[in-house]
Amino acid sequence: MIAEAHLALDWEGVIPPVSSDPAVFLIHMRSGAPYLAKTTMLKRRLSRLLAPKNGSRLLDLRAIATRIEIWNTPTRLEQALTFYSLAKLHFPETYKKTVRLPSPPYVKVLLSNEFPRSLVSSRLAGKENLFFGPFRSRAEAERWEKEMLEFFQVRRCEEDLLPNPDHPGCIYGEMNQCMRPCQAVVGEAEYAGEVTRLVNFLETQGVSLGDAIGHARDRASENMEFEEAARQHRRFEKVEALLRSVSEITTDIRHANGVSAVKRDQGVALYFLLQGVWQAPIAFEMRMQAGESMDRRLRQIVEMLPVPRPTLREREEHMALLSRWFFSTWRDSEWLPFASREELPYRKLVRLISRAMNPAAAHANMSVNESQDPG
Repeated sequence: MIAEAHLALDWEGVIPPVSSDPAVFLIHMRSGAPYLAKTTMLKRRLSRLLAPKNGSRLLDLRAIATRIEIWNTPTRLEQALTFYSLAKLHFPETYKKTVRLPSPPYVKVLLSNEFPRSLVSSRLAGKENLFFGPFRSRAEAERWEKEMLEFFQVRRCEEDLLPNPDHPGCIYGEMNQCMRPCQAVVGEAEYAGEVTRLVNFLETQGVSLGDAIGHARDRASENMEFEEAARQHRRFEKVEALLRSVSEITTDIRHANGVSAVKRDQGVALYFLLQGVWQAPIAFEMRMQAGESMDRRLRQIVEMLPVPRPTLREREEHMALLSRWFFSTWRDSEWLPFASREELPYRKLVRLISRAMNPAAAHANMSVNESQDPG
């Protein structure tokens, strides 16, 4: 994800003529690890580090610096990704502490368990498991999980089950909200069918359950069973409300895809997230050749993107970067999610790029979207 440094020069005792724009910079030393930092005002920050201190106790790198590398980062997303990549490169053992990258919460389905259940976790572990998220907070994830389980008879208990008819059970079984595998009321295969319904719900962003309830409502209406039709319609509305309560980035992380555009001198840089992993930025110039369309060029770019094969650790860190940026109050660029590269809405991507070239319009659009976000 690291682009070439915008400026790289040897330190000769004089602060280079730099702008006061946001940037990430790296100061190499005569010995030891380099100094890595990010700033919203580059010129002032370099002056504090490299100007003569005259006995001050402030950090003074003037006498030991040998080289300076600078990456201009006009948006917070670009700054976060650049800082993370450089920290991972230069501090492989401690980069998570350097970046201060807490993992957001997810609803996790323990598919590796003989009798799967869901829980809320901030740790991505177990490649067999399903992770739905990220959520803004743990409280939000727990509330969402509780409301989701109202539509499925999957167990809520945390014990390792040894099915036995003499098992005391729990309140959820008494309320018919659990299939009671603990009491051997159902077998492993029958319980697995209910878990499959839950997994399909998460994988399809609720479409599977919404369609099933919609069909049941329509059948009841056709058979003039109006009370049942009304009940199914209330269930349908609850499913829709549940799905509306999550953000644009909350999904099965295996299908976490999206793109953001950052303005450049001659165009934009496109930052793609594919299968929960950030890709290297792609320069996209606005100048077109005769007979060439922006839509066609974008399709060619997307077709050439590599197929990611991420580890869970990579997904955990890259999704944490996305979550911190997206849920922040300082987000200053737009986000376009898509289910897969085959389903990427190119018209929306063209408009996203156009707004990136006009930051005032993009900011207005983000304000409108945030005011309509029920989360």
